[in-house]
Amino acid sequence: MNQFDQLHRYLFEKASVRGELVRLQDALKPIVHSTDYPQPIQQLLAEMAAATSLLTATLKFEGEVGLQIQSQGKVRYAVINATHEQQLRGVARWDEEADLSEATFSELVENAVLVITITPEEGERYQGVVALDKGSLAGCLEDYFERSEQLATRVFIHTDFSDNTLPKASGMFLQVVPQSAESTKVTSDSEFEHLCALTETMTAEELFSLPAEDVLYRLYHEQEVQLYTPKPVSFACTCSRQRSAEALRNLDKQELLDIIREEGAIAMNCQYCHTEYRFDEIDIEALQTGYNDGSSTPQ
Repeated sequence: MNQFDQLHRYLFEKASVRGELVRLQDALKPIVHSTDYPQPIQQLLAEMAAATSLLTATLKFEGEVGLQIQSQGKVRYAVINATHEQQLRGVARWDEEADLSEATFSELVENAVLVITITPEEGERYQGVVALDKGSLAGCLEDYFERSEQLATRVFIHTDFSDNTLPKASGMFLQVVPQSAESTKVTSDSEFEHLCALTETMTAEELFSLPAEDVLYRLYHEQEVQLYTPKPVSFACTCSRQRSAEALRNLDKQELLDIIREEGAIAMNCQYCHTEYRFDEIDIEALQTGYNDGSSTPQ
């Protein structure tokens, strides 16, 4: 059985701590291979994909989580979005003239912030911002939870690009389950810290090679752990011809027609999956009169 592209949730029954484990491979390839990214950018997107999957599993409602880096460093912009169904997509923009061969995380994201956006299908959108100043994405996420939710949280992220045709990412997440307002204040000698210390002993090689059940047994065989049914993780893009048509509907008709006369058609390319949607003069006339529902297939 394929052990990748699954998210496992588990609960320590006597410790009021919950955990998650995700390993990505096939779901990751369309993201890191969608553009000719330098390997440090691929690794950053892989880390963000694992982290976003972990965050999405914390949702108690149907919706979407977005993890976005806004930076003045070598990475200008990077984003991973994931739905509550664990469908991922992502993209990055970077300084293509910069030498990234040995760039560290801090060098990639100088003067940067991490924006976490939670968008429920029903209800208000929430956005949190935290500085990317902890030396790692995992450390910045831990800082986010400490500041925004005051919940003791640890995040462990690994990537493997030894075979670039099969990029891998893994993430583990531990968080206190609050029983009351006071129980979020976890001391350094708590059971939570003990579980974190155990988790730190797991190597990247073991995470990428062992079944999830074996990972959890090696780490926590002295604990009572309830493991839930895993959830599949996949790549999926939400673009469509109809969405592209709606964007064009709000633009000046004559300008669109001028573009078509010069270039033959209007081509709209999805930044996530690179699907191209083309619109000709007939399409624009129909859009402006309200007859085009955008249901045609991509051209």
